[in-house]
Amino acid sequence: MTLRATLSVCAACILLAAQTGVFEEITTTTGVDFRHENSPTTNKYLLETMGGGVALFDYDNDGDLDIFFTNGARLEDPMPPGTKVDKSDPKYWNRLYRNDGNGKFTDVTEKAGLTGIGTGYGMGVAVGDYDNDGFQDLYLTTYGANVLYRNRGDGKFENVTAKAGVAASGWSTSAGFFDYNNDGKLDLFVCRYLDWSFEKNIHCGEKKPGYRSYCHPDNFKGAANLLFRNNGDGTFSDVSEEAGVANPNGKGLGVAFADYDGDGYTDIYVANDSVMCFLYHNKGNGTFEEVALTEGAGYNEDGKPFAGMGVDFADYDNDGRPDIFVTNLSQEMYALYKNIGGGSFQYATNRTGVGHATLPYSGWSTKFIDYDNDGWKDLFVTQGHVMDTIGLTAPNLKYLEPPLLLRNNQGSFVRVSPAEAGSAFDSAKAGRGAAFGDLDNDGSIDVVISNIGQPPTILRNTAGRRNHWLAMRLEGRRANRDGIGCRVKVTMASGKAQYYEAQTASGYLSASDRRLLIGLGAETVAQRIEIRWPGGRVQTLARVKAKQSLVVRKQAE
Repeated sequence: MTLRATLSVCAACILLAAQTGVFEEITTTTGVDFRHENSPTTNKYLLETMGGGVALFDYDNDGDLDIFFTNGARLEDPMPPGTKVDKSDPKYWNRLYRNDGNGKFTDVTEKAGLTGIGTGYGMGVAVGDYDNDGFQDLYLTTYGANVLYRNRGDGKFENVTAKAGVAASGWSTSAGFFDYNNDGKLDLFVCRYLDWSFEKNIHCGEKKPGYRSYCHPDNFKGAANLLFRNNGDGTFSDVSEEAGVANPNGKGLGVAFADYDGDGYTDIYVANDSVMCFLYHNKGNGTFEEVALTEGAGYNEDGKPFAGMGVDFADYDNDGRPDIFVTNLSQEMYALYKNIGGGSFQYATNRTGVGHATLPYSGWSTKFIDYDNDGWKDLFVTQGHVMDTIGLTAPNLKYLEPPLLLRNNQGSFVRVSPAEAGSAFDSAKAGRGAAFGDLDNDGSIDVVISNIGQPPTILRNTAGRRNHWLAMRLEGRRANRDGIGCRVKVTMASGKAQYYEAQTASGYLSASDRRLLIGLGAETVAQRIEIRWPGGRVQTLARVKAKQSLVVRKQAE
């Protein structure tokens, strides 16, 4: 175990937090000059409103989180039959910004070999060290062919898609690395959305100038998700059919992973748009069983599907069982499923306050984060309607919406007002992807939001320093190097416990910091930390002091 102490908080910093709100928008001071280019057309191609992934990861292992954005591509208006999207213009490139460690970021896209020329219309990004060499790799989803970039460890990435066999096809959205068979190698799950093409695009909305709209997904067939098994030699095998996850009726937008029934195998939740969501129970023999309907996590409380977009899978009420949160369109309410044990879930949107707080909004990326480090996981949601013309047909709704912060009051949620949350929560954007992590290593979870057709929003958290915390990075040996899939129980001197599961897949189209940031409230010591590695081995730490970053390496077996 390696410990790294961090700086304590000064009274002046706390005063500053009270003056600026919980989250301070720092976008213009960071040097990040990215702008998402969705290339809008009068033909209202559905792609234009769906992109915008973002990742927070430490690509050069210098201890500071870097930022990666996916980008769109040039679209003709209209697209001639058979024409492919064009990313050759640098304004359409995906972008990597290196964290310089002083609050500034430098664009290193070209230096890192990530210009993206020749790839499709960008959607999402997944992060994971698939070859266990100690450097995190990138998987990019697109409308077209997906791309796997291997991190060489020298500041550069290598396109290894052809060798790896993970290009896929069609319209891919969110993706994530996880180890479904506990063999120590990260596998890859890819959501696919619709059987859509430029040629299949139809006119939706009123046929008068300015009223054409993006089509509802009901106008198109679904597409099967993909599962790629890591062979351990730099290649992957498509095991979607044999594993039981190739359901062609899904319209997948978000994916999250957790061992919801505690059997030692990671399960999968897929947020589907306007059809039943999927909960794939990992049977431990290389196959999955879809159980969302029988276990109560497929529909809302009226038994109806909703426009599932972003999703997180984590324990919000500190009972040791991962719960599920799904964002969707305005007038539908976001869905919160409480894990009641025995493999079952209960729709908890209304009784937890989530319904009242979310009814007017349309949500995308999301994550349970303990933004104030009080020991209870709160909710952050990026927001914005799908339809840029929604105000014409529903004047009470807006295309641009502010992000949403919900405080967890020991199992129920209340909206944090813009006055308290910060000015960014009173600023309407077309929010889509979001990634979460501690950009300045001060013990507070920061947020980077990708806004389609707009610059990003970078939010520095000033509230977490009011309480005590621990940051933990897990490093596997026979388990995967990233520690993805580890289950962590943190018990305080008071006897209260919190539960975490290490993952990088986040919300919608995005990937977050692999480190666990654990809020301890007023307690200065974590009495006991229990780490259950994939495969079942348990490792414990005792009386760990607060306000430090830990690197916990799996003990030799």
